[in-house]
Amino acid sequence: MLQVLVDADNVAPTRLLPLLALLPADGREVRLVVSGRDAALARVRWPAHAEVVPATGWQRADVVLAAAYRPGSDPLVVVSGDGDFALLAARHHGPVLVVSEAASARLRDTATVIDPVQDGVAPLRRWLDAVRGDVGDNGDTGGAGAGPSR
Repeated sequence: MLQVLVDADNVAPTRLLPLLALLPADGREVRLVVSGRDAALARVRWPAHAEVVPATGWQRADVVLAAAYRPGSDPLVVVSGDGDFALLAARHHGPVLVVSEAASARLRDTATVIDPVQDGVAPLRRWLDAVRGDVGDNGDTGGAGAGPSR
Protein backbone atom coordinates (compact mmCIF):
# COMPACT_ATOMS: atom_id res chain seq x y z
CA MET A 1 0.00 0.00 0.00
CA LEU A 2 1.29 3.45 -0.92
CA GLN A 3 1.78 5.62 2.16
CA VAL A 4 1.52 9.40 1.68
CA LEU A 5 2.37 11.79 4.52
CA VAL A 6 1.52 15.46 3.89
CA ASP A 7 2.79 18.39 5.95
CA ALA A 8 0.20 20.96 4.85
CA ASP A 9 2.16 23.72 6.60
CA ASN A 10 5.25 23.04 4.52
CA VAL A 11 4.08 22.59 0.90
CA ALA A 12 1.87 24.89 -1.19
CA PRO A 13 -1.24 23.49 -2.89
CA THR A 14 0.33 24.09 -6.32
CA ARG A 15 2.88 21.40 -5.50
CA LEU A 16 0.44 19.08 -3.75
CA LEU A 17 -2.55 19.02 -6.11
CA PRO A 18 -0.72 17.31 -9.02
CA LEU A 19 0.18 14.43 -6.70
CA LEU A 20 -3.35 14.14 -5.32
CA ALA A 21 -4.70 13.99 -8.88
CA LEU A 22 -2.50 10.94 -9.58
CA LEU A 23 -3.54 8.97 -6.51
CA PRO A 24 -6.41 6.48 -6.73
CA ALA A 25 -9.62 8.50 -6.27
CA ASP A 26 -11.27 5.73 -4.27
CA GLY A 27 -8.42 5.59 -1.77
CA ARG A 28 -7.74 1.93 -2.44
CA GLU A 29 -4.11 0.96 -2.06
CA VAL A 30 -3.18 4.35 -0.57
CA ARG A 31 -3.01 5.68 2.95
CA LEU A 32 -3.10 9.48 2.91
CA VAL A 33 -2.33 11.25 6.20
CA VAL A 34 -2.39 15.05 6.29
CA SER A 35 -1.52 17.37 9.14
CA GLY A 36 -1.02 21.08 9.66
CA ARG A 37 -2.60 24.26 10.93
CA ASP A 38 -6.31 24.75 10.21
CA ALA A 39 -5.55 27.54 7.70
CA ALA A 40 -3.13 25.32 5.77
CA LEU A 41 -5.55 22.39 5.77
CA ALA A 42 -8.35 24.64 4.47
CA ARG A 43 -6.37 25.50 1.31
CA VAL A 44 -7.05 22.06 -0.20
CA ARG A 45 -10.17 19.95 -0.66
CA TRP A 46 -8.93 16.64 0.72
CA PRO A 47 -10.22 13.31 -0.60
CA ALA A 48 -12.79 11.62 1.65
CA HIS A 49 -10.34 8.82 2.45
CA ALA A 50 -7.66 11.23 3.76
CA GLU A 51 -6.85 11.13 7.47
CA VAL A 52 -6.78 14.88 8.21
CA VAL A 53 -5.30 15.78 11.60
CA PRO A 54 -5.20 19.45 12.57
CA ALA A 55 -2.05 20.37 14.49
CA THR A 56 -1.16 23.77 15.89
CA GLY A 57 2.23 24.71 17.27
CA TRP A 58 5.85 24.44 16.32
CA GLN A 59 6.55 21.11 14.59
CA ARG A 60 3.25 19.61 15.79
CA ALA A 61 2.36 18.46 12.25
CA ASP A 62 5.76 16.74 12.03
CA VAL A 63 5.00 14.85 15.24
CA VAL A 64 1.57 13.77 13.97
CA LEU A 65 3.02 12.53 10.67
CA ALA A 66 5.93 10.72 12.35
CA ALA A 67 3.45 8.96 14.63
CA ALA A 68 1.26 8.03 11.64
CA TYR A 69 4.19 6.56 9.68
CA ARG A 70 4.11 2.80 9.25
CA PRO A 71 7.50 1.14 8.71
CA GLY A 72 7.74 -1.35 5.88
CA SER A 73 8.85 -1.86 2.32
CA ASP A 74 5.83 -0.32 0.58
CA PRO A 75 6.42 2.98 -1.22
CA LEU A 76 6.44 6.14 0.87
CA VAL A 77 5.69 9.68 -0.30
CA VAL A 78 6.61 12.57 1.99
CA VAL A 79 5.07 15.88 0.96
CA SER A 80 7.41 18.22 2.81
CA GLY A 81 10.88 19.59 2.37
CA ASP A 82 11.50 19.57 6.10
CA GLY A 83 14.77 17.90 7.06
CA ASP A 84 13.07 16.47 10.14
CA PHE A 85 11.78 13.68 7.86
CA ALA A 86 15.26 12.70 6.62
CA LEU A 87 15.87 10.00 9.21
CA LEU A 88 12.42 8.52 8.61
CA ALA A 89 13.11 8.47 4.85
CA ALA A 90 16.60 7.03 5.30
CA ARG A 91 15.36 4.18 7.48
CA HIS A 92 12.37 3.31 5.29
CA HIS A 93 12.88 -0.06 3.60
CA GLY A 94 11.01 0.79 0.39
CA PRO A 95 11.19 3.49 -2.27
CA VAL A 96 10.80 7.06 -1.00
CA LEU A 97 9.59 10.12 -2.89
CA VAL A 98 9.70 13.67 -1.53
CA VAL A 99 7.41 16.26 -3.10
CA SER A 100 8.76 19.71 -2.35
CA GLU A 101 10.12 22.88 -3.90
CA ALA A 102 13.04 23.13 -1.50
CA ALA A 103 13.79 19.78 0.08
CA SER A 104 16.57 19.75 2.64
CA ALA A 105 19.94 18.38 1.62
CA ARG A 106 19.40 15.47 4.02
CA LEU A 107 16.18 14.51 2.19
CA ARG A 108 17.86 14.88 -1.20
CA ASP A 109 20.52 12.41 -0.03
CA THR A 110 17.98 9.72 0.92
CA ALA A 111 15.04 10.01 -1.49
CA THR A 112 13.90 10.92 -4.97
CA VAL A 113 12.82 14.57 -4.89
CA ILE A 114 10.30 16.00 -7.36
CA ASP A 115 8.88 19.50 -7.55
CA PRO A 116 5.78 19.26 -9.77
CA VAL A 117 5.87 23.00 -10.47
CA GLN A 118 9.45 22.92 -11.78
CA ASP A 119 9.68 19.31 -13.01
CA GLY A 120 6.12 18.83 -14.26
CA VAL A 121 3.70 16.01 -13.57
CA ALA A 122 5.41 13.40 -15.76
CA PRO A 123 8.17 12.53 -13.24
CA LEU A 124 5.53 12.05 -10.53
CA ARG A 125 3.53 9.76 -12.81
CA ARG A 126 6.65 7.76 -13.74
CA TRP A 127 7.67 7.31 -10.11
CA LEU A 128 4.19 6.19 -9.06
CA ASP A 129 3.91 3.84 -12.05
CA ALA A 130 7.31 2.34 -11.28
CA VAL A 131 6.50 1.60 -7.64
CA ARG A 132 3.14 0.15 -8.63
CA GLY A 133 4.85 -2.07 -11.20
CA ASP A 134 3.18 -0.27 -14.10
CA VAL A 135 6.31 0.94 -15.91
CA GLY A 136 5.71 1.32 -19.64
CA ASP A 137 7.03 -1.07 -22.26
CA ASN A 138 10.30 0.81 -22.63
CA GLY A 139 11.03 0.56 -18.89
CA ASP A 140 11.74 4.30 -18.64
CA THR A 141 11.33 5.63 -15.12
CA GLY A 142 12.10 9.19 -16.08
CA GLY A 143 15.85 9.41 -15.98
CA ALA A 144 17.94 10.76 -13.15
CA GLY A 145 15.97 11.51 -10.05
CA ALA A 146 12.56 10.45 -11.33
CA GLY A 147 12.61 6.71 -10.65
CA PRO A 148 12.03 5.16 -7.28
CA SER A 149 14.87 5.46 -4.80
CA ARG A 150 16.45 2.26 -3.45
